[in-house]
Amino acid sequence: MTLAQALAQEWKTRLQEDYPNHNSDIHNSIICWLLGDDPSRLETLTPVQKEMASKGREFLYRILGQRYLDVSPERAYQNLMQRLSGLVMLRQKIRAWVNTSRDRQRSVIDVLQEVVQEMLNSDRYLQQQMAKIAECTKNSQLRNSLLLASVEEYCIRPIRNQPLLVYRFVNYLRRTQRGGLTQVPVKEWVKLISEDITPGDTEDRVSLLDAVVTSEYQDAEAMEQQHQLRSKVQEEFEKYLVEKVDEKAAEWLRLYIRGNTQDEIAQTLNMPVKQVYRLREKVSYHAIRVFALKQQPELIASWLGISLNEHGLGLTSSQWQEYWQNLNSQQRHLIEALKSGASIEEIAKKLNLKTNQVISEWTKLYLAAQSLRNSS
Repeated sequence: MTLAQALAQEWKTRLQEDYPNHNSDIHNSIICWLLGDDPSRLETLTPVQKEMASKGREFLYRILGQRYLDVSPERAYQNLMQRLSGLVMLRQKIRAWVNTSRDRQRSVIDVLQEVVQEMLNSDRYLQQQMAKIAECTKNSQLRNSLLLASVEEYCIRPIRNQPLLVYRFVNYLRRTQRGGLTQVPVKEWVKLISEDITPGDTEDRVSLLDAVVTSEYQDAEAMEQQHQLRSKVQEEFEKYLVEKVDEKAAEWLRLYIRGNTQDEIAQTLNMPVKQVYRLREKVSYHAIRVFALKQQPELIASWLGISLNEHGLGLTSSQWQEYWQNLNSQQRHLIEALKSGASIEEIAKKLNLKTNQVISEWTKLYLAAQSLRNSS
């Protein structure tokens, strides 16, 4: 059995567990999309490259399930725009440009949808993704879901500490400064995706920046820097767990980051699975409560699958709706501010609270999400 075949079998089992109401055609289409253009290439990857590819598939799968799968095209599109508009650096650049442009009535969303529209029309990578999705499924709604998940993942890739979409926005402005922005109504944008996502003859319009940014993203030195950062944060958090919790917690973190399932961790640690799940909640609690003001809180939360921005605190769509409905207006403002990247000090000033009050309130919000996760 080839690696691609083994991965396909693993994903088939997982999809059957996660989405039992979907038929095998949908499962197979998602697997086709996750394995990419050339599954046979997986055999030639180094161990480090295989691990990175595995994490990339996991990330795509989470994005798909959280915001796009089983969601109407209109709602899915809104989810994408809300996610991309939450990129603080991009939002600041767009607002600064709009304030100096001829049309000062435009919103961040107005500009974002035009930039993404152009990317779909001309970006080589997204053109390849659309072609692949067209091969994987003929189901129009599933095509929409897979495409929007691909667009989100691509747009938020880190390039020199900035999302890739920031570079696309700057490149877009270079070509539109004379003519200004043009309106692209949301309904027309959704219709464009739904009718036909097979690529047209647009490869000649790929700009030099496409090649430059893609090259930078794949640059080995940049990858090594990211790996060193992750290793440093992991080391610091492991030390804390050993000192403040216990050695088992640090061992759990190491095994989890390596990609082991809870069952595999239980076997390695010689512990009941229920106890391992409790250990996970203990680790995630300390990650949020203690590292809330640290430099890389979102990185640790992402490892645990409970980050606010990427994983919605680890809640399913229905759990998140229940969670959100139970929040008061101040708590909702706090959540939105954290998602937008505001600091604790900025939030405290805006809500007229002390910083320790904001930290305390955020801790309560996290614990409420943890309680909801455990109740299922």
